[in-house]
Amino acid sequence: MALQSLTMIRHGESATNAAAARAELYGSEVFGSGTRDPDVPLTELGRVQAAAVGAWLGRAEREWTVWCSPYSRARETAAIALGSVGSPRARIDERLRDREIGNLHGLTELGWRRRYPEEFALREKLGRFYYRPPGGESWVDVALRLRTLLAELDGHVLVFAHDIVVVMTRYVLEGLDEADILEIERGKIDNASISRWERSGTELIRIGYNQTAHLG
Repeated sequence: MALQSLTMIRHGESATNAAAARAELYGSEVFGSGTRDPDVPLTELGRVQAAAVGAWLGRAEREWTVWCSPYSRARETAAIALGSVGSPRARIDERLRDREIGNLHGLTELGWRRRYPEEFALREKLGRFYYRPPGGESWVDVALRLRTLLAELDGHVLVFAHDIVVVMTRYVLEGLDEADILEIERGKIDNASISRWERSGTELIRIGYNQTAHLG
């Protein structure tokens, strides 16, 4: 059976999302509490957002195969959302993890420029799409692991993951190029947003992207 539909949920607001927003607002170089990226939990707002996703799933009336990133913020979102609708437990797959930032983890743009000026200059030269930070991944690296996962999916699939995973899934499914996806990524993927593709003949057609009406 081929993939009939794909519904992707970005996790709810995480503690790191909230800390990064505060750091950018106040001009700080760093954010976060030293927690490993895979272990960052949801905020209270994030848990409310996950419950709103669950309410949307209840109205969708569809049986999914569920996949999830191994990172805590995605797993917590999935547990809250699925707990209210009785869907099957999510299958955890490391190919759905967030992009690895390596040495730049926990730094704002200002912190990056000041502490790793050579790397900042290299990213400006190579572009955001192909640049790979020390110990981390490029966008292309994320696309490569997603290609292997997407080839395995069939039926109606529900995925809980991260913003870059949603963006690069669109890149893969829609056959986009670097310029296309960089323009699309300028509009950030919101926490607990929903993006959807449905099969029409031999193609998967996007029917919704970064939707947030369910969050009220």
